[in-house]
Amino acid sequence: MKTELIIYLAFIGLMTLLTMGAYYIDKRKAIKGTWRTKEKTLLLMSIFGGSLGGLIGLYVFRHKTKHFYFVLANLFGLALIMVGYYLIHVYVNVL
Repeated sequence: MKTELIIYLAFIGLMTLLTMGAYYIDKRKAIKGTWRTKEKTLLLMSIFGGSLGGLIGLYVFRHKTKHFYFVLANLFGLALIMVGYYLIHVYVNVL
């Protein structure tokens, strides 16, 4: 496997864990009624590589499921991950 692809997958894995953790922490804070993570932060994390963690956060932790834009942001982020993987796979093998 090419180095570029390994780096990309490591980045996606790290963002997945960070985003899932952010959703978990925000869910716990919502239950306790304390300071919360901004929705903008969760959405940006989901779009920029953390959509797998965002989807896990949505459905495993049952957090933000009533907000359709969280589902859309995570699906859009997942599409970006797939496009990025495809582009790296195709263009790295060409070079």
